[in-house]
Amino acid sequence: MSASPDRPVILIVGPTAGGKSHLALELAQRLPGGGEIISADSMQVYRGMDIGTAKPTPAEQRLVAHHLIDIVEPDQPYSVDEWLGSARRLVEETRRRGKWPIIVGGTNLYVKAFLEGLFDGPPPDEALRAELAAWSVERLHDELSVLDPVAAERIHRNDRKRLTRAIEVHRATGRPLSERQLQWGSGSAREDVLLLGLEWPVEAINRRINARVRAMIEGGLVEEVRRLRGRLGPQAREALGYKQLLAAIDGGAALDDAVEQTKIETRRFARKQRTWLKSFRRYPSSLWIACGSASAQDIVEQALAFIERGAVRHGPP
Repeated sequence: MSASPDRPVILIVGPTAGGKSHLALELAQRLPGGGEIISADSMQVYRGMDIGTAKPTPAEQRLVAHHLIDIVEPDQPYSVDEWLGSARRLVEETRRRGKWPIIVGGTNLYVKAFLEGLFDGPPPDEALRAELAAWSVERLHDELSVLDPVAAERIHRNDRKRLTRAIEVHRATGRPLSERQLQWGSGSAREDVLLLGLEWPVEAINRRINARVRAMIEGGLVEEVRRLRGRLGPQAREALGYKQLLAAIDGGAALDDAVEQTKIETRRFARKQRTWLKSFRRYPSSLWIACGSASAQDIVEQALAFIERGAVRHGPP
């Protein structure tokens, strides 16, 4: 594989705790000319939210350039529009440096927006958003379940931002967000992407999730949440782990119960991820790797072989 300014984007998707970051780091070091990693995680953008978002370590970030990590204070909002503009710019800048752009997908909406663009939705309704900000996420989810059951099934029940937006779209247009997204998704996708999907058996990924949550707790997640407690805005405080531990700290509940609830909610989130990952299977330039019995090295080798074949197809004539 030779260096090329128009080389394809490597896009890695898969369930939480599924090894996406490890694969990206390996590819960035082994691809000819090297690669740079662009995070597609809506919570890794926040400074200080390190342990609970499984953010790459400082050593990993020194080893390979990482982008769209630690760019926003945790009390500030951050939108998919902002991420998409930055990601597109970084892809071109990375290519000009002679590197491979590697996007690591953790947030479905970010990945979908990169592949297919954003649908033309109504502008924000600040009055409505102020009204909905006073609602609990449970009430938001219940309301959306009535207005748009399809969207309610797709959106995580703790994702206040997306629940609010789905209700806002319905109020403004009288049509479900899911209907508009079907029209959005029917358009042509980017043709310069090689998509790598990591697949795990349910029991295996659940064990990895439980192990990751334990490691986060042992690594100081409770202390991190306490330190950030007064700085987390409405968007950041909905992150898995932070939400559960904040509820325990503020309400005086047992931290052990919050840890178990974090495991449960993360496994539930992984189940929803499996649903939306299916939508990417139709993408033509993709490889889905069965990770349950494959070693980490075998996964890397399969990915490299696929990229080599794809780079030939996408390269200049």
